[in-house]
Parts: sequence; structure tokens; C-alpha cells
Amino acid sequence: LRFRFAKPRIAELGFSFSGLKTSFLYFLRDELIKDPGFIENNKNDLCASLQHTITEILSEKITEAVKITGIKTITLSGGVSANTYLRDYLTRLAEKKKWKVFLPPPVFTTDNAAMIGIAGYYKYLKGDFGHLNDAPDAGMRVDG
Repeated sequence: LRFRFAKPRIAELGFSFSGLKTSFLYFLRDELIKDPGFIENNKNDLCASLQHTITEILSEKITEAVKITGIKTITLSGGVSANTYLRDYLTRLAEKKKWKVFLPPPVFTTDNAAMIGIAGYYKYLKGDFGHLNDAPDAGMRVDG
């Protein structure tokens, strides 16, 4: 990788990307002073380097979780699981560490509307209908 970015040191299993974001923005600011075309000339390397750093952070936290819990079966879900680099990295890590890894097919990883749709479908099957004036409920339970 062409660029290395500092990884935040957050205890145990917590993580935050705000420090990485700030570090990345300061790095860009400093490089743009030296070369106004820096971003355009290095876009691919910047993206790959940032993606790698984020992948390492997530993988380190997963490794720590396995150490703490002893659970050696991991999965990736949500929109982040659509990232091919992360999927490949995690698969290689799991093979090396002798973990089981479950990854959803990419077709099921990219649209949160699918989760909303399936929740609605199960509500429909129960005859649990809302009203147009119902307030949004981000914590809505499918069984509730």
C-alpha cells in the first residue's frame, strides 16, 4: 500500500472511525498544500489505503472478540458485508486462524430496503397493519 494511516487505539472491542477520519483529513490538507493535484493524482491509492486501514481495524476487533469469547464462528452482515476487499481479507484471516466464517451472498448485502421489506412481510402475515399517520419506529420489532 502506498499510504499508511494511524489506527485509533480504543480499548477492548470498541471502535470509532472519527480519529481515522480526522487523521485522513489532516493528511489530505497537508499534501494539498504541497501539491494541489494530490487527490486527483492519488485517488486510487488513497481509497485502497483507507479501505485497508478500516479492514485491519475491523479484523483486529474480530480477532480480539474471538480471543475474549472463544467463539470461532464469525459472520459479516449489513451493507459493509458487500465490500469485496473486506470479505476476501476476512476469509483469508478465518482460514489462517481456523475459524468458520459465514458471508451472505452479495445480492443480499446492498440494500437495507430488503430488511424493511421482510419485516413488513412478516407483519402482513400476522395481520399487523399500521396507519399512514403512524410515527416512524426505528426500533420496530418483527415479533412485536
